Amino acid sequence: MIRHIVMFRWKDSFTPAIRDQWTAGLDAMRDNIPGMLRLVHGPDIMHTERSWDHVIIADFATREDIAVYNTHPLHEAIKPFSLPNVQDLGYVDFELDDPALDPSAKDIS
Repeated sequence: MIRHIVMFRWKDSFTPAIRDQWTAGLDAMRDNIPGMLRLVHGPDIMHTERSWDHVIIADFATREDIAVYNTHPLHEAIKPFSLPNVQDLGYVDFELDDPALDPSAKDIS
């Protein structure tokens, strides 16, 4: 399984109205993109000097599934809300080998 984490710092141009449209688009991706096993996201609650404003964590079955996600129409639909308003963007993709962390794993106990 691949975990995809994206962190955003927003410009002042990222208004509450734009944020609402963007988060609605994120929520619409859940259970609607092939190979996406899980999607969670949320704003930072600590607001420290080193905090990011929002994070997305998505789990995918394979690397190929991330490629599907990257060009999926539901993902493309939210980019006009986020990309022009991003001050900083950071992301990482890594493999999860621990079955306990895999949301698609069956409980064998």
